[in-house]
This record gives sequence, C-alpha cells and structure tokens, in this order.
Amino acid sequence: MKENISQLQTAAESWTPERVLGWAFDTFGSAVAISSAFGAEGMVLIDIASRVRRNFRLFTLDTEFLFPETYNLMDQVEQKYGITIERVYPLSSPEEQEQAHGAALWLRNPDQCCNMRKVEPLRRKLNELQAWITSIRRDQTAARAGAGKIEWDEKFGLVKINPIADWNSKRVWQYIRERDTPYNALHDRSYPSIGCTHCTRAVRPGEDSRAGRWSGSPKTECGLHIIQPLAGSPEAGA
Repeated sequence: MKENISQLQTAAESWTPERVLGWAFDTFGSAVAISSAFGAEGMVLIDIASRVRRNFRLFTLDTEFLFPETYNLMDQVEQKYGITIERVYPLSSPEEQEQAHGAALWLRNPDQCCNMRKVEPLRRKLNELQAWITSIRRDQTAARAGAGKIEWDEKFGLVKINPIADWNSKRVWQYIRERDTPYNALHDRSYPSIGCTHCTRAVRPGEDSRAGRWSGSPKTECGLHIIQPLAGSPEAGA
C-alpha cells in the first residue's frame, strides 16, 4: 500500500476534494474515517463529504477540555448530517491526570498534556483504520507545508488523506457562506483556530491566525500533523 500511495501522490494533486474523498471512500470503505476538531476547515470537509457519500465515519478527539461552543457544534453536525460522531477519549480523566501529574499540566508541559489527551487517543483510533482523512491546509503552519492530498503517514503507519490541503482561509470561508455551512461561534469572536480551553485564546489585531494556540510558548502543533515535505518542494531540500 505504501508503494502504491507514493505512485498516486503526484496525480492526486490535481484532484478536487470531491474526487479525493470519493477515492478514499471507494478504496477503504468503512476502514477510513474523517478526523475533525470542527474548525472552519473541518466543517467544510464534513459538508463536502456529505455530498459525496451519505454515510461516512467521523471521529473527534474529545480531550474533555473543549469549549462549550465546540460541543454545541458537534450536536449540530450530528443533527444536520444524520451521523454519529465517534468520540475518542484519553485514557485518564482530567481528575486522574491532575492526581498523577499535578495541576495545570498544560502550563508546565503542554507537549505531555497533548500527548496524553490527543496523540495517544489518536494512535489508538488509527489502529482500527487503514486510512484517515483530515482538513489540514498547507498554509496553516510550517509543519503542514509539505502535506500531500494523499500520502503515507509514517508516524502512524497508514494512509493519510488531506482533500483541501491546497485551500486557503479565504476559500474556506467563501464555501461556508455560499453553502450556509454551520461553524463554531468562537470564530466570530477572534478565534480563528480553536483547541482546548486552557491553551486557546482570541487573537489580537495583526497577529497570526494561530497566535492564540499555546500563547506564550514556542509550541505550534499538538503533535498530530508533523509532516514530511513533498518531494521537490522547497522545504524538501532544506
């Protein structure tokens, strides 16, 4: 499978999101699922998927530290699209984490907190699958700049599919407005990127769209999307 994906990767760069999703659903059936944190990009991808396939698998990593607005949006998604979100939880509750590692681990060691509440649960979920679908975009962070629309995920050992990797924020919001797609209410309150309550704040005028994530820390990724650059890209030769 890894070799086949390598051959397909270049061709898939010219595919529309609909074609990428259609290929994923046809190739992997119930062994592929969309992963979503229900940001603007995630909502676009869910809406597109609903137009490609009536029934599709959708899961989220519920850290138990999400905003009320995020939980409300999850309820809207289930009602609007007629699907049940598969919620993946950490092995430890917030109380158990505090007992084992002390209070406010996210302040003292955000990487460890993310690993426990996001990376490990994701690894557990991906063990059930042959492929996963994300809504990441290349222009979001340097770590995502090399994302292919279809690629082999070395970190987790399965196929990773990023149908809107080449989109930008303007295109995402244009889709949302044209299709009247539901989105997180926090986006209207200067939260362009939304994660856990403890590690997300509103951005200030002139700040980068992800400045509100792990503010005051050099951390820019939770660890789910550390991607190798595409062969032939400027980053690949760095």
